[in-house]
Amino acid sequence: MADDNAPAQNQNLEEDLASRFPTAYSILFLLIILVAGLTWIIPAGQYERVMNEEIGREVALPGTFEVVEPNPQGFVEVLMAPTAGFYDPDSYAANAIDVALFVLFLGGFLGVVNATGAIDTAIRSAMHKLEGREIWMIPILMILFALGGTTYGMAEETLAFYAILIPIIIAAGYDAVTGVAIILIGAGIGVLGSTINPFATVIASNAAGIPFTEGMVMRLVLLIGGLLICCAYVMRYAQRVKNDPSKSIVARQREAHRKLFLQGHDEIDDFTLSLTQKLVLVIFVLTFVAMVWGVSSQDWWMANMGALFLGAAIVVGLVARLGEKRLTSCFVDGARDLLGVALVVGLARGIVVIMEQGMIADSILHSAETTLGGMSALGFINLIFWIEVGMSFFVPSSSGLAVLSMPILAPLADFANVSRDLVVTAYQSANGLVNLINPTFAVVIGGLAIGRVSYDKWLVFIWPLLLILTIFISVVISIGAFL
Repeated sequence: MADDNAPAQNQNLEEDLASRFPTAYSILFLLIILVAGLTWIIPAGQYERVMNEEIGREVALPGTFEVVEPNPQGFVEVLMAPTAGFYDPDSYAANAIDVALFVLFLGGFLGVVNATGAIDTAIRSAMHKLEGREIWMIPILMILFALGGTTYGMAEETLAFYAILIPIIIAAGYDAVTGVAIILIGAGIGVLGSTINPFATVIASNAAGIPFTEGMVMRLVLLIGGLLICCAYVMRYAQRVKNDPSKSIVARQREAHRKLFLQGHDEIDDFTLSLTQKLVLVIFVLTFVAMVWGVSSQDWWMANMGALFLGAAIVVGLVARLGEKRLTSCFVDGARDLLGVALVVGLARGIVVIMEQGMIADSILHSAETTLGGMSALGFINLIFWIEVGMSFFVPSSSGLAVLSMPILAPLADFANVSRDLVVTAYQSANGLVNLINPTFAVVIGGLAIGRVSYDKWLVFIWPLLLILTIFISVVISIGAFL
């Protein structure tokens, strides 16, 4: 006889397991402790470094590695790491304080815009017009994000889009995971298949001593093929969720997500935007257009974008006649909503700080250098890929990893009869792949936090796609080794 209580028991078990899974904050702090432990085990070492004028950074010199006095990281350093993660001038990766402040200014801007009701009304209007054709939003948006990833390495900038896109996706009948996937995977596959990305392809190629245009065809194959795979994967999941909401990985959070992202207005039939709301939406769109323009062509970074969102929030407040008190309170409330994301940024960078202060990054790289000697072309390029996969967990920054690894690993390709551009391709593919799930990458943890999708749920969703992409990349670079 079947147990009538089995479904309830299974539900309780799943909820209990979910409640026991650590938060992003705990995961990152445990990783800081783990890396600190490695500094007591792995011998400290350093390469000599010289300034590369083309890159504007110091790069390691092959053959100059030497063991140095160890600097193991202890209890005090572990506690200091999150703070140091916000600002450490002697680092391969970008500092996190500007990213964290940008996130807060972004939250404030969104808080002011949401106070006008323009976003809610626009969502209802868009869903009314797209009824029956919502599924095509997914590939269109993923292509746009991929273009940003492949051209200028769109990453931290994507944090600005989660709070905008996820309500639209949920209103269309999908779930928060679909919204996160469109942005994170869309931009991520663009970075994986970078073509002219100055923070990955260009820096890595310069560090490898080759023009960044070499290997372009293979990167286009990875970009187009990977984008087709990812679009099909996300669309298949989204359609399954729409047909049966219980199939959603976050089905138990469905009502909570609808209440949070749709703010209880999703069942109102009023699709009419007031003149003020239309003006707010125009300002809203122009703000994001200005952000993309500034980052892609004017060398803007987080401080510039933070100033842009601050200024735009003031303009929205004036246009909507919110008044000084309501404008400031909405801005502060919006910033408070993303405070957890800002803290995650520092925690994630703290891992890199511990590894660098413990001087084990170069030791790990030297071990890879000695392992690669005398291998066949096929074995060499695939091992390069997996070495870069491993290093990406500790150095998620594409530019940081390029500066760290390319001057050492790229010259080894000459002895394995492999072109250096293939090493660059393997590096950026590995880094892009890992950064779809990397808990040390603030973009991943931050995006999931904004989307209210737990890290374990994200892993459940994406692991089959990671397997497919890994096989696809391995096949492409293996073929490249024989060309």
